[in-house]
Amino acid sequence: MTSALRAPGWTTALRDPRTLRTEVLAGLVVALALIPEAISFSIIAGVDPRVGLFASFTMAVTIAVVGGRPAMVSAATGAIALVVAPLVAEHGLPYLVAAVLLGGVLQIALGLLGVARLMRFVPRSVMVGFVNALAILIFVAQVPQLVDVPWLVYPMAAAGLAIIVGLPRLTTAVPAPLVAIVVLTAVAVVAGVDVPTVGDQGALPDSLPTLLWPDVPLTLETLRIVLPYALGLAAVGLLESLMTATLVDDLTGTRSSKRRESVGQGVANVVTGAFGGMGGCAMIGQTMINVRSGARTRVSTFLAGVFLLVLVVALGDVVAVIPMAALVAVMVFVSIATFDWHSLRTLRRMPRSESAVMLVTVAVVVATDNLAIGVGVGVLTACVLFARRVAHLVSVVPGPVADGVRTYRVSGALFFASSDDLVHRFDYAGDPPRVVVDLSAAQVWDASSVAALDAVEHRYAARGTAVELVGLTGDAGHWHRRMAGTLGGGH
Repeated sequence: MTSALRAPGWTTALRDPRTLRTEVLAGLVVALALIPEAISFSIIAGVDPRVGLFASFTMAVTIAVVGGRPAMVSAATGAIALVVAPLVAEHGLPYLVAAVLLGGVLQIALGLLGVARLMRFVPRSVMVGFVNALAILIFVAQVPQLVDVPWLVYPMAAAGLAIIVGLPRLTTAVPAPLVAIVVLTAVAVVAGVDVPTVGDQGALPDSLPTLLWPDVPLTLETLRIVLPYALGLAAVGLLESLMTATLVDDLTGTRSSKRRESVGQGVANVVTGAFGGMGGCAMIGQTMINVRSGARTRVSTFLAGVFLLVLVVALGDVVAVIPMAALVAVMVFVSIATFDWHSLRTLRRMPRSESAVMLVTVAVVVATDNLAIGVGVGVLTACVLFARRVAHLVSVVPGPVADGVRTYRVSGALFFASSDDLVHRFDYAGDPPRVVVDLSAAQVWDASSVAALDAVEHRYAARGTAVELVGLTGDAGHWHRRMAGTLGGGH
């Protein structure tokens, strides 16, 4: 459960040498893990690796300042790469930059409009499914690095995992993932082993990013081309970022500003687009590395971006020799640590609907490689199952006939799913000349319910029976008075 505590700020890390050391080392580990990911996502999007690397730098540095969730890492992501890939293939990089700029503006607007409040409608079962699916995707993403590779990759990756798991039992002074990367790199260089390295993933940049304006005509035709992709980028980016922020809130026991995070993501994408980047959003894998390494402030995110730029521009030759087995070990550990194993142990004890929502979310995410689609389908499934469950909680209880009057007591939530058969719950032929429908224990939520009540009154009126609806107060009474008799319920 998220507490009411706020996450520590910049000054916390800068005043405490121990905290600062943790933030610095965590940022370095994240930067190292970002390099192959950014290169891979650039390839998916169909752009030069420099585009993804520069996007990761600008996103991380900017979101560290303007974002709402400390310790969360934003950079170029696979989800955004999948959204923009068709645009790059058909129209080229300038149109991608235009889409990123427009997508950032849309995110700012959505953030100011309060879109973050929609997160309250994401059920816990969808969150658990999101986390588990993410863990699976992180693991699956490492499989290509373990297929058709020299046999030495396997013992190196296993050794890296052993270091990451075992070192914290001896000391936590240095992040175990960083130690694993350094040790495996040293072994690979000294022993001269021939294994895949970061340099094999693509060319690293040798210069700093520069400001640019997309070379596209400022016409309605350009807007028609880029708008659908900008909308997709904005929606997917906000959803993944807000979900990740909520997850980090829970893991750290602190709360963050989702409104500020939404606007911050937009600002970061505008800055990224201004430097010719491919756009991005929160990265759950790198965020988990950061948080699991002990980082809790914006310093680690800011330094992750700075270290990334320094590593690929100034120390590119050194970074290029890091064996991919070391980074695979880090990401496999992250996937294991991210998975909610408790959810499997409680699967049988949970309501079937909750388990179904979680499993559907996982299945759709894994099948589509798209967290946004999976979360959307999960929320929709949860809504349908909730409506189905609540629909059966409506009761209509007839009372005895007294002085020529029968009273029906209706209780429960009346809405489109539950009010469908309401009209069939009354004994029209057998009731006395006067009927009272007591709705004091019911809630009228929509037009379908009002139409159903109109239909009940119409059927009784056709038999000459007088009907009185009582107990409609507050919002229920307001909506009934406003819509009754106008919806064609008796036709």
